[in-house]
Amino acid sequence: MSPGDAAGGRLRPVDGVCVARARTRLEAAGRAAWLHEEAARRMAGRLQLLRRAPHRVVDWWPHAGGSGPALAQALPAARIDAPVGVPRESPRHRWLRWLEAAASRAGRDTPAQADMVWANMLLHHVADPLELMTQWHRALAIGGILMFSTLGPGSLRALRDVYRDAGWGEPMAELVDMHDIGDMLVAAGFGDPVMDQEVVRLSWRTAEDALAELRSLGANAAPARQQGLRTPRWRHQLLARLAQAQTCRAPDGRIALEFEIVYGHAVRPPPRLAVAPEARIGVDDLRLALRRPRRPGAT
Repeated sequence: MSPGDAAGGRLRPVDGVCVARARTRLEAAGRAAWLHEEAARRMAGRLQLLRRAPHRVVDWWPHAGGSGPALAQALPAARIDAPVGVPRESPRHRWLRWLEAAASRAGRDTPAQADMVWANMLLHHVADPLELMTQWHRALAIGGILMFSTLGPGSLRALRDVYRDAGWGEPMAELVDMHDIGDMLVAAGFGDPVMDQEVVRLSWRTAEDALAELRSLGANAAPARQQGLRTPRWRHQLLARLAQAQTCRAPDGRIALEFEIVYGHAVRPPPRLAVAPEARIGVDDLRLALRRPRRPGAT
């Protein structure tokens, strides 16, 4: 992947309409997916590494991200808000178009006052990750921290094998590698990005249970996927292949699939002063620059 691709946000081919539709469905669901809640719990465990607890936190995906309990327990004294225009809870009525419009407005309307932007399992649910990162950057105060999680390309490899062996194409859109995500964070204006990952293995009693959980996590937004509705016969074939595939079986005989969860954090650094033969510098920018600590050895 070239730096130009990272800077332009074109890291994966994806059906943007399908991505937005799946995200809106998750936002209107009665409860966040279990994997989202588990990722939030694990990411909250990393908050103890911060030198200073944040006071103003923007939870960028307040309902579907499933982070409420984990954040409340880890940061009991913090004020936790949703982005401007996005409700904290799932709506009682499924106003899907309103939710989608509100989510697109959130980054533009949220002022740069947050000590932390928290975005759990959201990044792979957008068509343009760089644009979302730019919104996070705008919402943070200088020195504010971004913490997020997302699915990585190691997710559901066994399911990809099942589809490939059957000649069905891809079961999901491509996911972004964590190194490319780090490049995008820098392109969005963040400093000191740190990325790591872990693999979570889920198992189910039946193939039907596995498909139901996968639907709670999104949809197939690969542009080259088969268009139109799948038939009951195809669904029966998928269930049979999942049940028979050795790569999808746990030692106890249950259906098992792996998910790569990528974690990242970065900071919004003070603005850099432009160097030119003649430059005009705002008073606020000059003050921020003068407050920046010098690096060891700097003169």
